[in-house]
Amino acid sequence: MPRPKRCRRICGYPDFWSFAAEEVQSSETVVMTLDELETIRLIDDQKLTQEECAERMQVSRATVAAIYERARYKTAQMLVYGKRIQITGGSYQMDQGPFLIKVKEKGENTMRIAVTYDYGNVGQHFGRTAQFCLYDVTDGTIAETQIIDTNGTGHGALAGFLKAAKADRLICGGIGQGARMALQEAGIELIPGAQGNCDEAVKAYLAGTLSFDPDETCHHHDHEHEEGHECHYEHGCGSHGCH
Repeated sequence: MPRPKRCRRICGYPDFWSFAAEEVQSSETVVMTLDELETIRLIDDQKLTQEECAERMQVSRATVAAIYERARYKTAQMLVYGKRIQITGGSYQMDQGPFLIKVKEKGENTMRIAVTYDYGNVGQHFGRTAQFCLYDVTDGTIAETQIIDTNGTGHGALAGFLKAAKADRLICGGIGQGARMALQEAGIELIPGAQGNCDEAVKAYLAGTLSFDPDETCHHHDHEHEEGHECHYEHGCGSHGCH
């Protein structure tokens, strides 16, 4: 029986989830896992050595070398043959970061609903969210709420924040496609296109009367990364749980 893969630590979800050559309308898709992408980010973008990368990801140098070799080969397949790269899955742990020490522990049999928070109302631009309000719901009733600052903006960082905060649902206003993919990877159910007071929105959701638009997108010209916003991976690498 093969040994199970050890989860590799990554410090955030990406902001871009697929790449394809402009000249090719349809081509073979190559799947790159998030741990493979992390080696590209750390070694090629952050200029770390393989030893430093292994320390960050909490695996051996030999493991990093093998992951990195696969990632580089898949990148070459895209550049040389025009194959499409789709980023998804992998054996990884999401770093929780030191900022989550302020997030209260989630109880058993509790559903945690996160809401983009903007002075008491549902924030309309997910990628620029500076605060979330977390609602812990037990037996259909709001048992506890907490307003928590995020650690930077951008949909990759924010989706990672919600994953580490153990959110089960997200109620928000506008949200881009990259953020949708990040939340799907994180296993967080999305309720977009909501408006109004945060407390009332959650109560309406629990009652089954919340008005929202599942196809709502964010149209702000500069808040999403696919429209020019700088990528944020600046949160620290602390304790973490296996994805």
